[in-house]
Amino acid sequence: MTDPRFLLLQVRNPGDPMAAQEVSCFARSLSCATSRIEVFDLLSGVPSRSALHRADVVLLGGSGEHSVVRGGSWLSRALNTMVDLYTLSRPTFASCWGFQAMAQALGGEVVTDRGRAEVGTVWVELTSKGEADPVFGPLGKRFRVPIGHEDIVTVIPEGARLLASSALVENQAFVFPGKPIYATQFHPELNRADLVARLTKYTDYLTLTGHKTIREFEKNTPETPESQSILPRFIKEVLGR
Repeated sequence: MTDPRFLLLQVRNPGDPMAAQEVSCFARSLSCATSRIEVFDLLSGVPSRSALHRADVVLLGGSGEHSVVRGGSWLSRALNTMVDLYTLSRPTFASCWGFQAMAQALGGEVVTDRGRAEVGTVWVELTSKGEADPVFGPLGKRFRVPIGHEDIVTVIPEGARLLASSALVENQAFVFPGKPIYATQFHPELNRADLVARLTKYTDYLTLTGHKTIREFEKNTPETPESQSILPRFIKEVLGR
C-alpha cells in the first residue's frame, strides 16, 4: 500500500524557522518522511483544486505572526480554501490557526482575547460527543495538550460537533459529522521539545505561560502522550490505514 501523501497549508513569513520545524513535527507525528508532505504557503495564494485532490490528507497548523482576527489581503482567499475543503469533503486535520480559520470560514466566530490566552500545556476534557467519537474517545475523559493561542473560537460552525473544552476556552476541538474533517485549538503534532522550541522562537508569549525564563518553562512542561495519539488515530479513521 502506498504511503499517504499530505498537503500542509502554512501561513508563515519567509525565513520563519518554525516553517521547517512544523513539517518535521507533522512528519514525526504521522510516522512519515518529510518528503511525503507537500507545503503550500497561503500568504502567496491558494492551492488548486487538483492539489487538494492529489493529497490524501490536508493539514493546517500554526501561523507564526498571523491571525484570523487581524486578517490581511490574503485571508479571504485562504478562508475560501477552507470552504473548498469542506465542500469537497477532503480529509483534513486543522490545528491552532487552522482551527480558527476553519471555524471562521464556515460561519463560526473568532476573537482576540489575551485574558483567555493559553500557552504551554493545559488540561482539556471531552464532551459527551467527544467520548463517543472514534478519534477522541480513546483518549479518556481528561488529558493534557500542548497549546499556544490568544485568538479564541467563541462560536463553532453550525452543525459542527464539539469534542473537547478547557477551563478557559469552551471550544477546543470539533468535527463535522459526515465529513473527514477534524480541528483542534491545541497542537497534537507537538511534543514537549517541539513546544519549547516554538516558545524559544516566539518569546513574546513567554509571559502568558506564567514562567520568567525558557529554562523554567521547560522544567515545568510535561509530555502529552494522549494528545500525540490523536493524529495517528485520525489517519486510521479517515484513510483506514
